[in-house]
Amino acid sequence: MNITSPKGNGIDNMTFPLRLRLNLAAILLLAMPIYLQGFAPVRRVHRTPTATVNMPISSYDRKITLNSSTASSMEIPPTTGSQGSLNKVQATVVKFLMVAYITSMCVALPASLLPVYLLHKAKFISRVRKEKLSLKVVQFCSRWLMRLFPFASKTVLVDADDEQVKNPEPIIWVCNHISMLDLFFVLALDKKMRGASRRPIKILYWRGLEANPITRIFCKMCGFIPVDMANNGNGNANEYDPKSFRPMLKSVKEAIDEGFDIGILPEGQPNPTPEKGLQPVFSGAFTLARMSQRPIKMIGLYGLHRMWHPSDEIGMKCTGRDMAVRVYPNGRLFKDAEEFTSTFDHVVGYFGAHGRDMPEKELQMWLDGSMWQTELSRRKATRAAVEDIEQEEVTKKESTDGSANTSMQTTN
Repeated sequence: MNITSPKGNGIDNMTFPLRLRLNLAAILLLAMPIYLQGFAPVRRVHRTPTATVNMPISSYDRKITLNSSTASSMEIPPTTGSQGSLNKVQATVVKFLMVAYITSMCVALPASLLPVYLLHKAKFISRVRKEKLSLKVVQFCSRWLMRLFPFASKTVLVDADDEQVKNPEPIIWVCNHISMLDLFFVLALDKKMRGASRRPIKILYWRGLEANPITRIFCKMCGFIPVDMANNGNGNANEYDPKSFRPMLKSVKEAIDEGFDIGILPEGQPNPTPEKGLQPVFSGAFTLARMSQRPIKMIGLYGLHRMWHPSDEIGMKCTGRDMAVRVYPNGRLFKDAEEFTSTFDHVVGYFGAHGRDMPEKELQMWLDGSMWQTELSRRKATRAAVEDIEQEEVTKKESTDGSANTSMQTTN
């Protein structure tokens, strides 16, 4: 095949198939560091000697089953360089693969959901059946497209003795919010997080996401539940529309009656500074748990903001590709809203900031509620101490006033 013109301008006159092959070869060469990094032997899991960790062959997508205190001593190992930072070539490749994944989802989701929509429209399947099938379709697309475009190194941390994975019970799931990618990763990793026998789930989402037609399609098809609030930017105080609470609660109650779990992001918006802990945590999950008499289970996300940051100023400037999700055991019925918000803030906030659990003893105390009881006792002791000081000051003042009056009477 001749690829040069008589003038010798080979590049400009190159045939299209050959140019396409060369472009694909260049993309593969650029992507090679990312693909090789996924199988690199230097990626190790740091754990206690007595712990058992089961890892699949590929380290860029793994589920780790924890025994005892594994997670408290485990750190998510960096992909490359110092602290997992990417060089310019790797950052470009990660962004390319991420954009390719998002673009593919925009094509795959409407096409894959169309048959389910037509079946429901023709009344061959019920609304509930449509929502459950749509959820499976979205999870399948998200999971397999992430494998096709492996822009993230994913780690799922689940306790080996978590009864919820073996025998799923109705649960209210709560998770921190660090990136626009959160929902896609939660859906893609759902089987590894909640087990093969998991119950279907409906997630509460901000209605403003419906401005994107793809997001609107899959949220509506899956029956996810919208919440109205002002678009005041990430990191600012949430402003909910009280008028939307009644229909939201009605939809949640209906979903619970139909056998769905409920998923909530208690921060309400992506957190631009997860390394500093959580944003203000709202107690809506506690309200729903109390209403339905369901326990709350916590999920922690780490690292996704380094691929797609909530801040528009940073956006898709990729600085890392390591992410982790931690599923905490022992769902609980919290006694009051403050106990829930404080527990979620300390436990999930720590994981979101550091990519590992807090020390084992402290973690267990938060999970079983004893840390909150300790906090209440501390507050009670503090109030008692303050009251004693105030009473002492009153007594001292009364004594001083009495002495002054006595002196005046003696003088008279």
